[in-house]
Amino acid sequence: MPRVGVASGLMKNVVVVGIGADGWLGPAHLSAIASADVVLGGKRQLAMLPGGLTVERRPWPSPLRAGLPSLLDELAGRRVVALASGDPLVSGIGSTLIEMLGPDMVEIRPNLSSVAIARARMNWAAETVEVVRDHGTLPRHLAPGRRVLVLSADGSTPAQVAQLLTESGYGGSTVTVLADLGSHDESRFDGMAATWSESSAPALNIVAVTCADGGPALGWTAGLPDDAFDHDGQITKRDLRASALARLAPVPGQLLWDVGAGAGSIAVEWMRAHPSCRAIAVEAREDRAKRIASNASTLGVPGLSVVQGHAPEALVGLEAPDAIFVGGGATETGLLDACWEALTVGGRLVVHGVTLETEHLLAERFAELGGELTRLHVEHAEPIGSFTGWKPSRAITQWAATKP
Repeated sequence: MPRVGVASGLMKNVVVVGIGADGWLGPAHLSAIASADVVLGGKRQLAMLPGGLTVERRPWPSPLRAGLPSLLDELAGRRVVALASGDPLVSGIGSTLIEMLGPDMVEIRPNLSSVAIARARMNWAAETVEVVRDHGTLPRHLAPGRRVLVLSADGSTPAQVAQLLTESGYGGSTVTVLADLGSHDESRFDGMAATWSESSAPALNIVAVTCADGGPALGWTAGLPDDAFDHDGQITKRDLRASALARLAPVPGQLLWDVGAGAGSIAVEWMRAHPSCRAIAVEAREDRAKRIASNASTLGVPGLSVVQGHAPEALVGLEAPDAIFVGGGATETGLLDACWEALTVGGRLVVHGVTLETEHLLAERFAELGGELTRLHVEHAEPIGSFTGWKPSRAITQWAATKP
């Protein structure tokens, strides 16, 4: 069945039209607006519409997401055009409407996006730039010489970006604020992160960052250095963490439970694997729960959810996970059963144990459910007088299984 659209003489429920910062609209944009019964948009966008239009103009509800469903119900059956800035699918209303109405109920007619204009102003090829929609995630994207475009929330974002860069060891990075792109009021401010002095900027801005060459390169593969995390010793050590994450197998969009999270290192590294990876860290102690949130912010995954409470009781009501890591407390009555039951089909469970009691329990689960049972021995070279010798860490028993 052919896709129904304007070309066939019928309108979709909502046509989303991108409007340039200078008010520019092409023929296809204007034809959609002229054929509409109602045009939705922000006050600034509605004011940019050409004169002489008799179409009804309605501002977006506030708050937007809470008010949209009732507004769309009210307009059902009418030809609706929604105005957006530039490309409606770049952190825009187009994505929201598709989520609410479904892809077959929305048609997108884009304009030049602010991201495209920013790249043009900087003379940056698209394939050389990372676009960051939440400046809190910026630390995850930092690497020497890397180019990043940060979509600002408001005029305070550039100063916050400069502070994040400096705190992350990238104070020597170049920061360029591109404001009101494409409009008659377009402006540009350049500076260095460590010496940034502008406390505010025009509300509509994008921050272009060229990362300093001398900044730290933490990398995205599993196994960050232990000192990348603030911890009190309760942390899954680097080599063991890399082994666990290899079996947890982070997949874009999937959810991890990090049970008995300690410093939250497993959950943080899971989320660093891909921007859409999600995690819930469950930790009984209040001081450690606060430390997990701090580590998540420092390492660029502020969306990590922290639940303070004792497992398995604290697991009740949480969203079903695609993977679970249990770093301690596996012998707690009912914990492993609750975790296995909660896993989605194809979900991965990885459990570490250091005691004989936990090792015995994991051996029983391995015999019952299969998977992999592994003993991990790690030794590090350390001084012995004027010589060097191997210092062994406690052996770890690791059970990893996939739910059929």
